[in-house]
Amino acid sequence: MNVRVLRNITIIVVIAALVRFLPGGGHAASAFEAALWAAFGIGVGYLGLRLYREHRISINSLGDAHRGLLYVGLALGVLLWAGRSRMWGTGLGELVWFVLLGFAVYALLEVFRHSRTY
Repeated sequence: MNVRVLRNITIIVVIAALVRFLPGGGHAASAFEAALWAAFGIGVGYLGLRLYREHRISINSLGDAHRGLLYVGLALGVLLWAGRSRMWGTGLGELVWFVLLGFAVYALLEVFRHSRTY
């Protein structure tokens, strides 16, 4: 077990040294990071598709108003996550970010509460 761990640590150190010391290594690391983020985004999208397909009847039984609240809350959460670094650049942007986050959480909790009533 110790030899395997040492081998894995050595591989990570060698890759880090190549990225640090080879010319253009930073560009390759940036491209690899972008590919990883794209794969993560595709994975999250696929998870959302699977969840929608599994819970389609429950989502459609919410009614138009609460289904709209669900979609708005989820979309607002994604947009807030994507724009976090820009919005936190100013005090007013940070305040607006937290207000919008509160609305997104409230919308999702309202949909959850409504889905649990008969």
